[in-house]
Amino acid sequence: MLKKKLILNVSLAAGLGALSIVQPVQAAADITIMEKQKEKVKQKQRDVESSISRSKSKISSLKGKQESVADQIKNLTDLINKTTDSINEKSKQIQLTKLEVEELKKEIIVIKERMKQREQLLKERARSMQESGGNADYLEVLLGSKDFGDFIERVSAVATIMEADQEILRQQEEDKKDLEHDQKMVETKLADLERMMADLQEMKTKQKQQIVQLSQLMNKLKTKEKEEHAHEMDLKEQKELLAAQESSIQQAIDLETKRQAELEAARKRAAEEARQRAAAAAAAAKEQAKKKAQQQAETKSSNHSAGTKIAASTKSNQVSKSETVQERKQEAPAPKRQRTQASKQQDTAPAPAPAVSGGSFTRPAAGILSSNYGARWGTKHMGVDIASSGYVPIMAAADGVVSRAYQSSSYGNVVFISHSINGQVYTTVYAHMQNYTVGTGQVVAKGQQIGVMGSTGQSTGQHLHFELHKGSWNAAKSNAVNPIGIVPF
Repeated sequence: MLKKKLILNVSLAAGLGALSIVQPVQAAADITIMEKQKEKVKQKQRDVESSISRSKSKISSLKGKQESVADQIKNLTDLINKTTDSINEKSKQIQLTKLEVEELKKEIIVIKERMKQREQLLKERARSMQESGGNADYLEVLLGSKDFGDFIERVSAVATIMEADQEILRQQEEDKKDLEHDQKMVETKLADLERMMADLQEMKTKQKQQIVQLSQLMNKLKTKEKEEHAHEMDLKEQKELLAAQESSIQQAIDLETKRQAELEAARKRAAEEARQRAAAAAAAAKEQAKKKAQQQAETKSSNHSAGTKIAASTKSNQVSKSETVQERKQEAPAPKRQRTQASKQQDTAPAPAPAVSGGSFTRPAAGILSSNYGARWGTKHMGVDIASSGYVPIMAAADGVVSRAYQSSSYGNVVFISHSINGQVYTTVYAHMQNYTVGTGQVVAKGQQIGVMGSTGQSTGQHLHFELHKGSWNAAKSNAVNPIGIVPF
């Protein structure tokens, strides 16, 4: 009996010792997982930082291109102005040339009239000569002279007449050539001016088209710059969110470390108490064995003495059994105290209505499931929608740390919560809320109210957009999982 009691106490002490080894190992594993998750978040932060740097480079490049296009537009505008001036100058020259043409037309009329008169004069002389027999008329004039002096005068007169006729013919020919030359010159000049005008007009048209194209390019560059600025803002928002997630994971690690330290302290206290009880039990068993040996040695003295000793021994055994039972009763509450201390670390906040469901997660809001996880409207819906009217409180789906609470352009009023459940990091997202009642870095309990259902951000009606990510949140939402089946809906 004494041997069994000794074995029982030693086994109990050994069991507590084994438990003390398992718990720190599991705790260390959980913390290691969270540390790895934190390192992943850090890596994503570095990736986002690189993306921000690339985005800034793109913005700088786009601005440089815009400056280049602006210079080209300015140069083309200057060219168009010069071309316009040239067109105006050529237009004036064309007008002047047209005036020259009009003047030339008038001169041509005069010349033609003069040529007509000469032709008429020549015709009359030719007719006169024909009627008088040609050159005979001139001979009669010469032969009819009275004396030699008169003859000389008549010869000179005839020569003058003949020379005048030749001059008329020469002038007629020159006027004709001048007329043809002037007509050709004016026509050529006018054609050249009109061709130059057409070339300038074509050049101006092309320059205007180039300005239109450059203006369109400028608008595209400005649009791209605007989009890149928006992308940069999204990246900065991601960076802030990842930094908040890193902080919340570190906070969860600190809380878990503190909780494990408290559990370790409680374990050590329980182990020390068990060791002390085992030592006391061993000492009592040893003392009892000693007494039993003495009793066996003294049995020969007298039957009465032996009976007395046996009675004393029996009473001692009963007392020992009572002590063992009492010790077991004292040992039993130790794990309970451990659990109580651990639960105090997790249940720091009250659970408001509606009732919190069992398990690791609880339903985040009352209402109907208006949209499930998966394909929707040609895209993938990365969460579920819970719709309801009126005042609807939003609850934390599990114990955790608020990694970020802010107003997003897309999510509206949104809260991100990081959870560590059985060594696995989860992130829950609560979007489009009317308002939120928690802040970044705050520790929340499962079922604790964190906001009120609303329709802020890119939303078409009052509902809660709820996402569950196995790991940290990222812009690609690569860690998103279907919450149905994990969260009780």
